[in-house]
Amino acid sequence: MSTALRPSACPGLLRIVQALDGGICRIKLNGGLISAAQAEAVASAAERFAGGVIEATNRANLQIRGIGSEYDALIDGLMVAGLGPSTAAGDDVRNLMLSPSAGIDRQMLFDTRPLAEQILATLQSHERFHDLSAKFAVQLDGGEGLAMLEHPHDLWLSTTERDGELVLAFGLAGCPVDLPAGAVSLEQGHALVVAVLELFLDLARPDQTRMRHLLAECSLDEFLSRLAERVPLMPIKGRQRKVSPSVLHIGAHPQREAERVYIGAVPPLGRLNPAMLRGIAQLARDHGDGSLRFTPWQSLLLPGVPVDDVLQVIHNLEQLGLRCSADDALAHLIACTGSTGCGKGLADTKGDARHLAALLQRHGQTLNVHLSGCPRSCAAAHIAPATLLAVSPGHYDLYFRDAAQPGFGARHARNLTIEAVAALLDARSRSPLDA
Repeated sequence: MSTALRPSACPGLLRIVQALDGGICRIKLNGGLISAAQAEAVASAAERFAGGVIEATNRANLQIRGIGSEYDALIDGLMVAGLGPSTAAGDDVRNLMLSPSAGIDRQMLFDTRPLAEQILATLQSHERFHDLSAKFAVQLDGGEGLAMLEHPHDLWLSTTERDGELVLAFGLAGCPVDLPAGAVSLEQGHALVVAVLELFLDLARPDQTRMRHLLAECSLDEFLSRLAERVPLMPIKGRQRKVSPSVLHIGAHPQREAERVYIGAVPPLGRLNPAMLRGIAQLARDHGDGSLRFTPWQSLLLPGVPVDDVLQVIHNLEQLGLRCSADDALAHLIACTGSTGCGKGLADTKGDARHLAALLQRHGQTLNVHLSGCPRSCAAAHIAPATLLAVSPGHYDLYFRDAAQPGFGARHARNLTIEAVAALLDARSRSPLDA
């Protein structure tokens, strides 16, 4: 397979992008799913050809960091394991995010996996779609209880009920918590995706790489009017998806199948090493269905675990270094690579996050906090309740999410040490005004 690809700052399987700590390879997982054998292939690649750092990303993919000069051998091994695209140019556009619990969630209305396979095949095989930006993204959810609904997407589809019939509500340049632009029948889901993407490419200038860029000039009504000429649309009113509790990706949760659960485990700050990934793969073989599912919360699910095995599996996961309790402060923090691996990072965000987690744990606090080494916010596609933006080594500005404010929200304090941040967050969480 040819690796001659268009220039982009986004890493892929076939495009290794350089950082301070070496090359980065991003492995896109279909629906976040990876088999135990494939997980072992990733572990071996990170061990043999890189620095042994494996990252879970906020789009339910994996990254290998610290890659040396043996690019081709690393890529070849991952391709043989079935982790690559069907066409070289199709790697960039495999940006379809599902619920991590697709097909096994007790609350799901529709198993999205067959439709997802159809969409992914078209994205890779339809040559025109290779002109889409490497950041152009689609989301599909089936009404699961566990779904990341706060990441903005160029196109989102969400299963809901309309007049007693299941349909796919959809929206553009937003999230499933927004009011939908319209709906289509389940049978028209694939046709809708194709029609939206083709219409976008028909209307967008080369510099308008995302749906939001196009809609800044072309009104939503105009876009929908043209879309209705290509696929039958239905109106839908008063429907918004509710954000599921984020703790549903941590610990044991019942599956659709009786006497089976999935166990959510959090690699500290989204990072694994080869031994951890091999150990999890073995647990998937011994106690699960032989697969792992990565999540947009930079965590993973071990599905298909018998109820009687839960305590043993959780113990083994924790022995490997993963967090399986929602009471663990570190399980609620996210942080970018920071200054140890990124030239734009102004602070060691990973180290500072561990320090903050220890302080919060001491106070008995489990708070959702995002540490970002620069304004790009690479670790989080959504706005966290609290964000720490690095201004210098060990010092951060603190923001609280505010729908009326752009970016990270409202800046609450400047140039804080981690100790000062922990004290302020603890005091705020105990204030009756914030209860």
